[in-house]
Amino acid sequence: MNAGAIWAIYRFEMARFFRTMTQSFISPVISTSLYFVIFGTAIGSRIEEVDGLSYGAFIVPGLIMLSVIQQAISNGSFGIYFPKFIGTIYELLSAPVNFLEIVAGYVGAAATKALFIGLVILGTAAFFVDLSIAHPVAMIAFLLLTCLSFSLLGFIIGIWAGNFEQLQIVPLLIVTPLVFLGGAFYSLSMLPPIWQTITLFNPVVYLISGFRWAFFDQADLPILLSLFAITGFTAGCLGFVWWIFRTGWRLRD
Repeated sequence: MNAGAIWAIYRFEMARFFRTMTQSFISPVISTSLYFVIFGTAIGSRIEEVDGLSYGAFIVPGLIMLSVIQQAISNGSFGIYFPKFIGTIYELLSAPVNFLEIVAGYVGAAATKALFIGLVILGTAAFFVDLSIAHPVAMIAFLLLTCLSFSLLGFIIGIWAGNFEQLQIVPLLIVTPLVFLGGAFYSLSMLPPIWQTITLFNPVVYLISGFRWAFFDQADLPILLSLFAITGFTAGCLGFVWWIFRTGWRLRD
């Protein structure tokens, strides 16, 4: 394993993040504050409790997941797409580094950025609601796995995309609706039975349910099922990335 190559790619990607540090820090703080004003105050005044929790506290895990998933995909896709766009990807492919080292550098940087945003949102949420994390180790584990898996998904999207518009298709038209329909701002028990069954086909439900369990020791689905879902998704993304580098799909065109 060429640690120097991984570090070079990682440092290059993080340097771009630190150049916009103010924007990267202020934007999630403002967005989170607006969510709490709209959902926590306006809607929360009508919904006092959900599963025995105040509505403001209940939406925190879903709100963190929403932002983390969006950031992981965005950073993961742009990080690998830009070298494709300007043509430097060929220099990287011809360098003495294997695909694991390339993926570790780009995906590691994207996951780090998403993790930072998640922690910023968690800190911001603490100013609005009283939070107690029942399983902090599990919370960090779920957060790390989510950052990693969706950074891998973003990496795949960045390789697939043929232009900047295509970078936004999957996050905007597929992932964001799945998050909103995956129990981010409501409990599955609030849905009619038929919709509860349909919702189980939404993979994001398992992530949000497991993450909420780490906070409040209660969830819509068994914790082991959530853990199996996120682990399987991560493994699937890794397998697809391996296939991309093995076949050269979208890399050697």
